Amino acid sequence: MRAGRILSSLAQRQVFRFLLAGAVNTLFGLAVYAVCIYAGLPPWLAMLAGTVLGIAFNFLSFGGYAFRDLSVRRLPRFLLSYGLTYFSNLAAFHALSAWVPDPLWCQTLLTPVVAIFSYLAMSNFVFVRRPLR
Repeated sequence: MRAGRILSSLAQRQVFRFLLAGAVNTLFGLAVYAVCIYAGLPPWLAMLAGTVLGIAFNFLSFGGYAFRDLSVRRLPRFLLSYGLTYFSNLAAFHALSAWVPDPLWCQTLLTPVVAIFSYLAMSNFVFVRRPLR
């Protein structure tokens, strides 16, 4: 039973660290997105700018802080995960924008869903505890 409690505690701390790092990353990404939208860029390009500018910082914060693993071997999976998250976010944005036409509100409403998707991808595909081959 004790091992189960330890694993549960570690998982809870990992989720907390992910949420904290994600909050900082999200604020950065939304700030870049908002600046791009107000500069007149289309939403897809503003989203792409936020994603590209945040990748290096996010690898450090998620890998180093949330998952305690900065192995460069994880970078290809991290980039693939970010690409998948970006295109999923873009598809959801297009679907939701029919009901929420303001691009800032639309992306803000999607942020929690994207965060859950991102955590699942990071914890189950990028920063898994089994060794990479």
